[in-house]
Amino acid sequence: MRIIILGAGQVGESVAEALASEANDITLVDRDARALADLADRLDVRTVIGNGALPSVLKQAGIDDTELLIAVTQSDQTNLVACKIARSLFNVPTRIARLRAADFLGAEELLDDSNFSVSHAICPEQDVTDYIARLIEFPQALQVLTFAAGRVTLVALRANKDSAWVGHSIRVIRQRLFGAIDARIAAVFREHRAIPADGDTLIEAGDEVFLLADSRHIHQVVRILVPEAKEVRRVMIAGGGNIGLRVANVLERFHQVKLIEKDRERAEFIAEKMGETLVLTGEATDETLLEEENIDEMDMFLALTNDDEDNIMAASLAKRLGCGRVLALINRRAYADMVQGGPIDIGMSPAQVSIGSLLAHVRRGDVVQVHSLRRGAAEVLELIVRGDKKTSKVVGRRIEELPSIGTARIAAVVRGEQVIIPHHDTVIESDDHVVVFCTRKQEVPKVEKLFAVGFSFF
Repeated sequence: MRIIILGAGQVGESVAEALASEANDITLVDRDARALADLADRLDVRTVIGNGALPSVLKQAGIDDTELLIAVTQSDQTNLVACKIARSLFNVPTRIARLRAADFLGAEELLDDSNFSVSHAICPEQDVTDYIARLIEFPQALQVLTFAAGRVTLVALRANKDSAWVGHSIRVIRQRLFGAIDARIAAVFREHRAIPADGDTLIEAGDEVFLLADSRHIHQVVRILVPEAKEVRRVMIAGGGNIGLRVANVLERFHQVKLIEKDRERAEFIAEKMGETLVLTGEATDETLLEEENIDEMDMFLALTNDDEDNIMAASLAKRLGCGRVLALINRRAYADMVQGGPIDIGMSPAQVSIGSLLAHVRRGDVVQVHSLRRGAAEVLELIVRGDKKTSKVVGRRIEELPSIGTARIAAVVRGEQVIIPHHDTVIESDDHVVVFCTRKQEVPKVEKLFAVGFSFF
């Protein structure tokens, strides 16, 4: 696929990294020559220096035969204008725009083909906010994802040395701990590599375990595995930027929230916008301030400033001072890999969180959702099964009869309101929502091909 990406920031970089390895022809456009040069050194992409909202720059980037435009610059206006030009002048089939302003996100008529011509709008800040809210709901989780309109939930947990399930096989865990609850350990990562998640696999301390179940039962399953987890009631947020403000707005309805913002004018603005949230002016790395605000009584500390180093320092300090659990927003994924598992419980890359909503529009076939796992090394896809036994390789067939898709596995099937944790003899039907776990991203094309519908279907 020929793709133009406007914007070489964190989101643009993550999108380019995700797509460049999949035989796509990618051109990156940005005004920052240095950022483009850095990406060109690391990725197999073409670069163009310039303003992506100008037709001449888009033409230089090869817009004439482009199939997909992804506009993810920092400017809503640039992204909107680029989509409009791509549709009106060059008839680009699919146009994705990153938007921040609620004025645009809440007005669908502005985005249709008669106006700004945006095929799909994404809001990374909202994606990160929703993601953090789910982590608050599952305090001991490393990652929480939902599928099939919320009917299926996937939770990643770290197996600690004191966990009752460490040293047991997946089969024993399923039989003795889960009992009648139909849940599945979909994947296990050990020391940064995936290991087979079959019945004989023993769970060891330090393993990252991905657990999948019907959303109505997932809380019960997590409590079985992590009975010591405490409900999050008190939250402290460091940083009152776009994400910090959004998160505080969501959490203050059901939690006690304190927010620290170093800029007094911004803090006053936030205080006027909030209801019950206590807004403080100061530095989140100020030990005295954290102690005065009883950081040791907080269930969760969220470092959400725009500075990676400040977030790492603040979260580490909060943990040392007695906070139950800490999360740091870290744009540099190398930092996130380095700090998670030490004093910082969760090092979160916002670009990796938000890329899933974009990849769903890039993947071939009827892909509803894509979630990136393990810093992009793995993916979980939700696909809708189409066709019949003549036009589909999967409809009417048992899972054991399906062509091989490497180590990728069908982890759940949603049929109407029914959630099925499939086995070898489960039969796939048309219109099923299928959740496929790819422990290696290289397997994604195989999955897409397996679920593709033959031409005779149309």
